[in-house]
Amino acid sequence: MKLPRRQFLHLAAGAAALPAVSRFAWAQAYPTRPITMIVPGPAGAPGDTMVRVLAERMRRSLGQPIIIENVGGAGGSIGTGRAARAKPDGYTIDLGILSTHVLNGAFYSLAYDVLNDFAPISPLATTAVILYAKKTMPAKDLRELIDWLRANPNKASAGIAIASYHLLTAFFQKETATQFTFVPYRAGAMQDLLAGQIDLLFNPLDALPLVRAGSIRAYAVTGDTRSALAPDIPTFGEMGVPTVSYSGWFGLFAPKGTSKDIIGTLNAAVVEALADAAVQSRLADLGVETFPRERQTPEALGALVKADAEKWWPLINEFGIKAE
Repeated sequence: MKLPRRQFLHLAAGAAALPAVSRFAWAQAYPTRPITMIVPGPAGAPGDTMVRVLAERMRRSLGQPIIIENVGGAGGSIGTGRAARAKPDGYTIDLGILSTHVLNGAFYSLAYDVLNDFAPISPLATTAVILYAKKTMPAKDLRELIDWLRANPNKASAGIAIASYHLLTAFFQKETATQFTFVPYRAGAMQDLLAGQIDLLFNPLDALPLVRAGSIRAYAVTGDTRSALAPDIPTFGEMGVPTVSYSGWFGLFAPKGTSKDIIGTLNAAVVEALADAAVQSRLADLGVETFPRERQTPEALGALVKADAEKWWPLINEFGIKAE
């Protein structure tokens, strides 16, 4: 039977719309199964503990659990590479940090592009880095320390635990025109600082209890502002060395090609989780500070990655730093 032209066109238009409708319905339904979050490091590390708190709160918004998969090795590049190769369907995301999503692009020859193979979801939190010293160091503050180091070239030593802190220590040395010995560590750098075997060490805020106990000194924090968790410790900028600015950060990423609708759903779950008072309290206990609400966007995380690459990649090449 031959259909009238108007009825035929109506049916044809409806058929053409079906794929769009089904895609819309699928996007609206996301997620329909558990999401895997790759953490490029061991269980129990600070980032791992933080995202487990976040993932549990995000589950309430998404209606699906987030399964943490720890994939360590090669400075986090193995796990990050797995995330880059994952299907961009929203069911594999990864925790990124300054090292894995910026610095590793200069430290390693990678099979993926840290700048272009990921879709940012949201920045999560920052973690300050502090310049610590053994308790018998004669300098009372950062200015005195720099003067002492200049007057005593190569008489002090600084522990180097990871490549990113090697970069920061070399940058500090350059910006202050000082000379001291670098001592590489795989583990135990803080123990040697406590024992007075080394003189200086860049390390996160988790060593603050040792400072308050009088076991080590803390000279300055590398953030642009004082940390709310250590308001008594000045910034390098306040102490006359504004160029020594370094903030570790955590963010969530999806593989390149993940749809904007899915990114939006995940971002909304992150924003809701970070606004939860219980989550904020727990993250503060872990020594991290959440990004302000206005910066909890995919665009802000993308800009942060780009800016850090522009700042740190040339310095990595200049100092000749290689990942251990």
